[in-house]
Amino acid sequence: MRSRDEQDAIRRDVFRWLDLRLGEGMHEFTRDELASYEFDGERIPLVDQSRGIRNPRDFEATLSILTSSKSTDYADEIEPGGLLRYSYRSQEGGDNVKLKRAFETEVPLVYFRGVRPNFYQAFYPVHIVADDPVERVVKIALDDEFEIFGDPFTMTGIQKRYAERSVRQRLHQPLFRAWVLNAYDAACAVCGLAVPQLLEAAHIVPDAHEDGEPAVSNGIALCVLHHAAFDGNLIGIDIDGVLHVSRFLESLSTGGGLFEVGLRGIAGKSIALPRRRSDRPSVAALTQRFMEFLAAEETR
Repeated sequence: MRSRDEQDAIRRDVFRWLDLRLGEGMHEFTRDELASYEFDGERIPLVDQSRGIRNPRDFEATLSILTSSKSTDYADEIEPGGLLRYSYRSQEGGDNVKLKRAFETEVPLVYFRGVRPNFYQAFYPVHIVADDPVERVVKIALDDEFEIFGDPFTMTGIQKRYAERSVRQRLHQPLFRAWVLNAYDAACAVCGLAVPQLLEAAHIVPDAHEDGEPAVSNGIALCVLHHAAFDGNLIGIDIDGVLHVSRFLESLSTGGGLFEVGLRGIAGKSIALPRRRSDRPSVAALTQRFMEFLAAEETR
């Protein structure tokens, strides 16, 4: 068994390793990538090949937990207060011992959430804050939400609802991004830029709107420039996928360079569409959003 200090050092280094990859634009990981982690030259897989709970043999407590994109054996859900429920294995002992130990010792873990087959996103650090042996679930707190809202077991009703909404957004936004960028082959639908750090998943109907569901058909992969222009109604997309440039941009005297090619020059061109029809922009969403663009034009 490794010393507690060494286990803690490895956990901190895992977070550093994940930070570096996120900084490089790697927002999702395959099992093989997660199995390639090394500490001081020693390979320590961050996930198990067949189970959702990763318990290194020489660790006192669980290192990570994982849910697949289409998990049938395990289920996680968000409850009021923003805690995640994670169902563990039905038999006694085994993986459960170290999972319970993670609760008792309050060590930080990584939560890997499946976004599509064999691809996962990392949320960390997280802590197990409760264990229910009757229902065989542990309850997991995302650390930053825990710090903002305080103890979920003493929250008011309003605080619980707000925390639940906040956690849902935090979990679903990365999923939405992964789904949309994958549908558009990780390239801007307007200009084709394929630099992950400069790509975003734009909502056609804003997520704050009641119709702004986090579905691929309500999203378009856009670079930072075109996302900002789209959100600001400086460019619009009609139901045929044709790009329109606002009168405001057309009237600017600035010319040449990025402005001319990347903004004013896109008028009349069509956006790139996903190969799968089910991933293509919803006609209803495009109609609603293009009407907003036209309404904004009337005020200019």
